[in-house]
Amino acid sequence: MFKDALILGVLEGLTEFLPISSTAHLILAGEWLGFRGSFAKLFEVFIQLGAILSVVWLFRGRILRATGSIRKDPKSQLLAVNLLLGFAPSGVVGLVAHRWIKAYLFSPVWVCSALVLGGVAILAFEASPLARRGVISDLEALKPSQALGIGFCQTLALIPGVSRAAATILGGMAVGLSRSAALEFSFLLAIPTMTAACLFDLLMNASVVGVKEAATLGLGFLAAFASALVAVGALVSYVKSSSFRPFGYYRILLGGAILLMGLRG
Repeated sequence: MFKDALILGVLEGLTEFLPISSTAHLILAGEWLGFRGSFAKLFEVFIQLGAILSVVWLFRGRILRATGSIRKDPKSQLLAVNLLLGFAPSGVVGLVAHRWIKAYLFSPVWVCSALVLGGVAILAFEASPLARRGVISDLEALKPSQALGIGFCQTLALIPGVSRAAATILGGMAVGLSRSAALEFSFLLAIPTMTAACLFDLLMNASVVGVKEAATLGLGFLAAFASALVAVGALVSYVKSSSFRPFGYYRILLGGAILLMGLRG
């Protein structure tokens, strides 16, 4: 179990903030490793906290400045409101539909289908005028209505295989954010969104966690944190001058190949 936890933790950290769906990769890798069951589903959600912690660490300066000045600084207050609005739609829908999603949408067939469709959506977006309309490079200029729009886009990521990063980054660009600003907002929005999801899942499944399970969660958490530190830095450098088309092609190839293998038995 510890070897599987290490593999899945590294995979989570490398894929969480890329528009390729970390959940899809964890589900598919878990099937390949034979890592299944109620604890496996909890593990796949919980280790995302490790990846989120990497963002808190990398953005610690901005976060500390914003939280320290939130009582007096209108810009910090606006950022807090926008993050709350960005979180709210998926928080409400996730709370209501949590059990149904876990019961019906975590199958490899559904995940691979979502990977392919998401890849097509990325390619279509990059070919559209929406990909070139981003003029807002400062998050302080983001309007609450635009943040709420990104929040509604994020609800799509409740479907395994869609990718929270893809939904929020492309959603941010669609409402007018530049690529870099959309990426930054996606990072910051991940903190309340994924923290709430992880703690809720842990609370709902606390009964399956014993000493060995707790050690497994801890190992996966640390692996996700370390690998995410590398992935986030690389993604920030890449986004400054490149499109997301390669991620779209990757999603289509991965999801299509696994679906084809399944059809062939």
